[in-house]
Amino acid sequence: MKILIVVEKTDTGYSAYSPDLDGCVATGGTRQEVEARMREAVALHLEGLREEGYDVPEPHSYATYVEVAA
Repeated sequence: MKILIVVEKTDTGYSAYSPDLDGCVATGGTRQEVEARMREAVALHLEGLREEGYDVPEPHSYATYVEVAA
């Protein structure tokens, strides 16, 4: 399953979240670290949903860029 994550640069490293999984977030000092932690967070989030008897939501978000005059 592919889940979209959004990674943002912060003053102390990076943070990430998934628009498809409310409350699923991670932080890390590097891009590689935050992506690895987010992979773990998503897996744990989905496992928790299943254990609690909730349906795993189908991904519905996507990412794209738009061009505008600057």
